[in-house]
Amino acid sequence: MSATINDVAKVAGVSTATVSRVVNGKGKVGAECRLRVQKIIDELGYKPNSSAKSLASNKKLNIGLITPKISMEFFGNLAAGVEAACRESDRSLLISNSRYEQEAEVNALESLASKGCDSMILHSDYMSNDNLIACCNKYPGLVIVNRFVPEIANRCVWFDNINASMQLANYVVNNGHTDIAFLTSIYRNRDPQDRLSGAKQALFLKNIFLKEPLIAESTANIKGGRECIKELLKRGNKFTAVIAYNDLMAVGAIHELVKNGYSVPDDISVVGFDDSIVGRACIPELTTVKYPINDMAKYAVELSIQLASNKGNTTNKTHLFTSEIVQRESLKLL
Repeated sequence: MSATINDVAKVAGVSTATVSRVVNGKGKVGAECRLRVQKIIDELGYKPNSSAKSLASNKKLNIGLITPKISMEFFGNLAAGVEAACRESDRSLLISNSRYEQEAEVNALESLASKGCDSMILHSDYMSNDNLIACCNKYPGLVIVNRFVPEIANRCVWFDNINASMQLANYVVNNGHTDIAFLTSIYRNRDPQDRLSGAKQALFLKNIFLKEPLIAESTANIKGGRECIKELLKRGNKFTAVIAYNDLMAVGAIHELVKNGYSVPDDISVVGFDDSIVGRACIPELTTVKYPINDMAKYAVELSIQLASNKGNTTNKTHLFTSEIVQRESLKLL
């Protein structure tokens, strides 16, 4: 079996990206390191495959995207936005799933860089801020999407979940609801925490307290929404409106409420988050917060290209996207 780029990297004690730079004769590699890597290449008989050679000579560059799980609608929409921007810039798109694992994210960055990706978009929930900063220092064209880290603000294309959730909670209250339940996700990443925090803050400022008996948590899907409503009904606390972590949980909540004899929105209103296709397809159509993920994706690609080519001044800039309420039929206007 012939040697691979991973074999060379392992023996040389360097990344696959470094091996690629030595092979292609491009990028910064120290003289001593270059000699050592080339010696191991010769000893192992490593020969780049034809696609790797074409990457070295072809001016058309790839853009890499790393998401936790591309099969989920949110990340599918992110990929669609990135792909559209890639076509506009005449670039190819390579996608990697990290499965919510930090090590997989790091490995994916190295792998994409070795495949000629000078620009990369990373959606990371669990990598520490320090590691994200280190990755940004290592990869000039790396952009972090859906997360804000102050030290690398110019690399972050993000959405203010706290402010968006406050806006949604205020909208529910301003339409006459004070007995409000909240459905949240069991996952301990930033989005569920921020959305719950935002709702609590908005309600507190209106002298309404979101008490623990009116907060239920489960998986962030339709089944989870149904389970949350079952739990809330079992507890017996009165509520006239439900704010759900996302549209999937909101749709599950509607299903369970109707199953138990409640009319939505006449008896209990339900609102969601994301403005996904499932919210537009359910009956009644879901009032929700529009999450501009497609616009964010396209913007992230443009930013990553600027950073990789060192064109345009991105220093001291932050890239914040804001929310919009989409009023449909699931919220009763009192």
